[in-house]
Amino acid sequence: MRVHWREHHQHRTSRTYVIRRFTLSLGAALLSATLGLTAAQAQPELPELGTVATSTLSIDKESQIGDFYMRMLRGQLPIINDPVMTEYLNDLGNRLVARADNVKTPFTFFLVNSNELNAFAFFGGHVGVHTAIIDEADNESELASVLGHEIAHVTQRHLARAIEAQKKTAPATLAGVIGSIILAMAAPEAGIAALQSTLALNQQAQINYTRSNEKEADRIGIKTLVSAGFDPNAVPSFFSKMAAKYRFASKPPQMLLTHPLPESRVADARARAALYPYRPVPENLLFHLAKARVQVRYSKLDRDHALFLFDRQLKSGDPVVQDAARYGKALTLLDLERPDEAEEALNALLMKDPQNLFYLDTASDILLMQKRPEKALAMLRQAHKLRPDNSVIEINLANVLLQTGKLQEARALLEHQTNLNGDSVVAYDLLSQVYRRLGMVAERHMVQAELLALSAAYERAIEQLQYAYRQTRDDPLQKARIDARIKELRRSEQEMKSL
Repeated sequence: MRVHWREHHQHRTSRTYVIRRFTLSLGAALLSATLGLTAAQAQPELPELGTVATSTLSIDKESQIGDFYMRMLRGQLPIINDPVMTEYLNDLGNRLVARADNVKTPFTFFLVNSNELNAFAFFGGHVGVHTAIIDEADNESELASVLGHEIAHVTQRHLARAIEAQKKTAPATLAGVIGSIILAMAAPEAGIAALQSTLALNQQAQINYTRSNEKEADRIGIKTLVSAGFDPNAVPSFFSKMAAKYRFASKPPQMLLTHPLPESRVADARARAALYPYRPVPENLLFHLAKARVQVRYSKLDRDHALFLFDRQLKSGDPVVQDAARYGKALTLLDLERPDEAEEALNALLMKDPQNLFYLDTASDILLMQKRPEKALAMLRQAHKLRPDNSVIEINLANVLLQTGKLQEARALLEHQTNLNGDSVVAYDLLSQVYRRLGMVAERHMVQAELLALSAAYERAIEQLQYAYRQTRDDPLQKARIDARIKELRRSEQEMKSL
């Protein structure tokens, strides 16, 4: 599917307003506690949460804060809701998580559409990666090295430990420290490394703590990288690339501000990688397909230049690079609305690997542009038989069914998909369209409520559910479900305000 974050832009303005209003009001209430006032003076309306300690900031509390932060980011950042890219990134990330130590929470990996080189992690196992990281990486091991580093920040609970260090330097309540964190969250890309700078450590202690965290994340990240079967030399390779690229830049990228890169860190990574035996890692086609997709769909690469780049790569002697170039060329031609040429470029790839999700997704778009939806349906139904729960296949199939007016079948698939993954913005958005065309007014309001709740716009989500309740006539069971969901969202809103 040709899904871009901009397709959901219409939801973002109101969501952002709600989130910012909450962030500012809560932050203002708690900031005085961070500056040294007592809990009673600073925020009399909030319960005392106890003194700062990692034992007080439990894993459950970290997950709760992380969930709120993720909802907030959906309203403020250009998060990419592309099922193909989401599945690829999460498969790669969870391959690393499976080899990591001290994993206490599920991990979620997501992409941000940005040409600014950055990656960040925060409470609850959330890891965000800018598309520029994929564009900059030369191979999957380099991308995995970034993910491994961010995973280590989470598993080592660096933010919770920074709060513990803050307690020793300038005692404050947990509420006060979280107030400082939430204020930092108004800068949406503040992950663990950036959030540490908001805590009330003295300057030298803060510098030392950040360096210590980065060194630990490097050490543990490279161990995880090797255990998962990647090349440890990717760490110093990617470090060196960044250091060289931005050595004379007047403004370094955000990643180098939140993850300082002195020469000693590069040298240490190089020495640590040398401790592992050499093991060749073959090029991974999926990485190169993901990189081509980023270059065409999410970068500022000019279309003519993209065609030139992919034609040049087709002359490479590496079959993996050649296949990725064919895929990139097909995507570019599709974006130029030249579907027949795009089909010609993609056909050889589909014949070689007919179940590849990148190819199936793009073939579906090509066939729709050619006004050949029946062939797309046959292709996707066959793929669905083999992988009945796969989100990429189900969402693409539902989209084609929607385009061809087979609304009840599309509805069944999308309801199944939203049950499997309650965070799927694309599935909810398509389901809203299906309900609209079926005249299911109450159900459409219910789906709109879920979309709003995903961005922490709880008040507006409750309004949508109230509309749905009024539209529900003689269905007491549905009324009961709506009423229960309203109570759940009110509870979530109160929990958010009590952080």
